[in-house]
Amino acid sequence: MHERLSFHIKRDSAIHRLNPLTKLTLVLTLILLAFLTPWYWTPHILAVIFIPILSVIGKVAKEYFTTALKLILPAATFLFIMQAVFQPIGEEIIFHFYFLDVTQESLMFAFRNAMRIIVMVSAFTLFLLTTHPSELMSDLTRRGLPGQFAYVMISTLQILPQMQAKAQTIISAQRSRGLDTESTFLKRAGSIFPLVGPLVFGSLAEVEERAIAIEARGFTSKQVKTSFHEIPDSSNDKILRWSLLFLILVSIVLNLWHS
Repeated sequence: MHERLSFHIKRDSAIHRLNPLTKLTLVLTLILLAFLTPWYWTPHILAVIFIPILSVIGKVAKEYFTTALKLILPAATFLFIMQAVFQPIGEEIIFHFYFLDVTQESLMFAFRNAMRIIVMVSAFTLFLLTTHPSELMSDLTRRGLPGQFAYVMISTLQILPQMQAKAQTIISAQRSRGLDTESTFLKRAGSIFPLVGPLVFGSLAEVEERAIAIEARGFTSKQVKTSFHEIPDSSNDKILRWSLLFLILVSIVLNLWHS
């Protein structure tokens, strides 16, 4: 069985063709705009309009919206409810339940923070769907980032898909031995425990194997390394990166101006 080691979806799109550093700069710009701009509706516009348009341009709209429905929206909804109920700000009470008061100010505060979280997670989701970890690592190390830092970054990006692939392998193996994984909720919940041990110990064994492999390949060598696959960095990428950095600077100045 082929195991996916990343969330990357191979497509031919304008987003995929961008340099990995350009895409990473775009992600950071979206997040900083959501948190730094003084206008209330900025994160809402980014989350509802701009990022979905980018997913369409990147030809990963189906995967993006699937992730949004399964992961991003539930997490943001939970955060919205917690902050709307337990954030003690404002005096105009809209809803009262026992000792809990929901005010208009707390609702606005919670809604804005929830949309900021949606922007942050959505931007990284779009980045993971359109950027292969190996390309990001090659480009960053070529620019002078120490290999240890690049490896930590790439390993972090690959943890979830690797754990998912390993979990599916273990589930299939346990199912072939008669483990019930498709009946009632309680039985399925009880079947989780036989999966935890192999998943955790298998992941720890992989860490040791990776450490041996990267050491054998001269990962810590101080010599200049070359790559068979050169990552293109066009003039358009450079212009876009500088434009995004300028946009970040403008948002910081506007935030200080309105504060």
